[in-house]
Amino acid sequence: MIILIILLPLLGSLVSGFGGRFLGPKGSGRLTTVFMVLTLFFVSLTFYSVGLQGNSYSLILYSWINAEIFNVNFGFLVDSLTVVMLVVVCSISTLVHLYSLEYMSHDPHLPRFMSYLSLFTFFMLLLVTANNLLQMFVGWEGVGLCSYLLINFWFTRIQANKAAIKAMIINRIGDFALALAIFLSIFLFNTLDYVSIFSLAPLYNYTTITILGFNIPCIEILCFLLFLGAVGKSAQLGLHTWLPDAMEGPTPVSALIHAATMVTAGVFLIARCSPLFEYATSVLSFITIIGGTTAFFAATTGLLQNDLKKVIAYSTCSQLGYMIFACGVSNYAVAIFHLATHAFFKALLFLGAGSVIHGVSDEQDMRKMGGLRRLMPFTYAMILIGSLALMGFPFLAGFYSKDVILEVAYAQYNNASQYAYWLGSFAAFCTAFYSIRLLYLTFLAEPNGKRPIIENAVEPGWKMLAPLGLLAIPSIFIGFVLKDLFIGLGSDFWGFSLFQNPFTYQLIDAEFLPHVYKLLPTILSLLGAFLAFLFYMNGNKYLFSLKRSKYGKIFYSFFNRKWYIDRLYNQFITQPLLKMGFVFTYKYIDRGVIEKFGPYGLTQSITFISSIIMKIQTGYLSHYTFYILLGLTFFLFVLSFFSAYLSWSILIFFILTFFLFF
Repeated sequence: MIILIILLPLLGSLVSGFGGRFLGPKGSGRLTTVFMVLTLFFVSLTFYSVGLQGNSYSLILYSWINAEIFNVNFGFLVDSLTVVMLVVVCSISTLVHLYSLEYMSHDPHLPRFMSYLSLFTFFMLLLVTANNLLQMFVGWEGVGLCSYLLINFWFTRIQANKAAIKAMIINRIGDFALALAIFLSIFLFNTLDYVSIFSLAPLYNYTTITILGFNIPCIEILCFLLFLGAVGKSAQLGLHTWLPDAMEGPTPVSALIHAATMVTAGVFLIARCSPLFEYATSVLSFITIIGGTTAFFAATTGLLQNDLKKVIAYSTCSQLGYMIFACGVSNYAVAIFHLATHAFFKALLFLGAGSVIHGVSDEQDMRKMGGLRRLMPFTYAMILIGSLALMGFPFLAGFYSKDVILEVAYAQYNNASQYAYWLGSFAAFCTAFYSIRLLYLTFLAEPNGKRPIIENAVEPGWKMLAPLGLLAIPSIFIGFVLKDLFIGLGSDFWGFSLFQNPFTYQLIDAEFLPHVYKLLPTILSLLGAFLAFLFYMNGNKYLFSLKRSKYGKIFYSFFNRKWYIDRLYNQFITQPLLKMGFVFTYKYIDRGVIEKFGPYGLTQSITFISSIIMKIQTGYLSHYTFYILLGLTFFLFVLSFFSAYLSWSILIFFILTFFLFF
């Protein structure tokens, strides 16, 4: 069954890509959607068998690489972690396929779009089902390729080209670190198989490598490189700049790739390698700090963004920070729990945003919307549910998963976890603020856009509304339904798929925290929502005057321009590299050394030698006789010199070189 789950999306992609001209846009769309529905059906059966009945298994198809003692098999590892990711990926991918049938119906290249969506799903399934690091890396690179293709789907748009290239280049940094981690795994363990590596990890706990005179544990280096790979894919602080710009692609792409599946690959990688990370305590502390900082940074940046999709994109970046620092405090089950709940309400938000953009003639600036509550009531209700779930409103999906992350962070009682708890709590305040701001500017404010656009704003058809309605159900209930199964005390759902050191188990401690620390994130969320509603309903003039004040301009520019991180990259990294590439690499190396000793220099040398030979050809026999005697004398001298002092092989080499040169 697992082979069918992997191959059906690939088959749909190939048929739609190569046969789209014969099937037509509607035929290609329906075919790929049917294949995804079948895949979801088989995934549901697998989840019941593996997740609920505990029938985990490993399947090896064939020997992929066989080089003496190093062997890599192509196979699949199907356990609880795998089936949870399969359900998340396939359910959202199926709904996105259905949604795209109407959202992209006007596009003449719909078969290509559907082919890319299915191909992305195939690579993501390959990533989460792999039983070794190399096979996982194939899926990892595959989703990066599909991300480039889908962001750049409208390839005639310059901004789409730039965003796709930016995503590809920034992800290359993380991918390079992940490749180094794979090489280090081969060096240490002579294998890339997950089970073998995790079994051998305790034996290498005290093995060190000397770098610049410092003895560093190998496990620490390996986990640090794995985390750098996750930083690139999961858009953590430093390598996050590609994620907001990736909104240049079609909205279904944003829902599938940059909200629910691809960006969670880094969290999945850390959870899969939890038996390694539990022996790298320093790296776990670093992960906690980076995750908490990312959650706070992205939440504050989303406060003053005006693009509808970019606000949701920064909320994705912030929620990924929560997942990462949940892994940093060794609560991998809690991180995956938030990954699953977040996937549904974030897909709901993105698809709801697509419905709004579709209804207002592709306008994305929230300041040019307003008044859509009466024109698009169903879409308003869906985005309201998604926003409340995102901000952690009591008893919705985000409330159960996000609050548990903050509780277990506080319960660890070390500096890194306390840092993450407080930044995560303030990030919850900012999240609620910009969620209500989004709702107000888009739906509740007085209409601010062009009159013909606002008047013609209507609800889309059932193919776009049905996925919204289906996503709203788990956005409300999935946190309550899955909490005891995923993170309940005594639950054996995860089995051996996740490993946590008993000394770092804080779920019991989190139950006995003082109530003020358990309620603080919820109180801050409700406070942020209340203040946003109060300010934007009654204080527009006050907000405008605050923005125009001396310090208001500073804060507005700082948050609106994303903490100036893009500017710093452009000013201190990108521009100097481009300048060095032109001045040094191009002018001095390409046009200088390589041209002088390469094709240009060779042609000039031949021309120069030819001009000399032309001057020698005078037409006088006496001159030619002199040249012959001169050459014979030189040859006899060389012959006698080499025979006396050097070997004949050197003589032959010298003669050949002489003739080849001339």
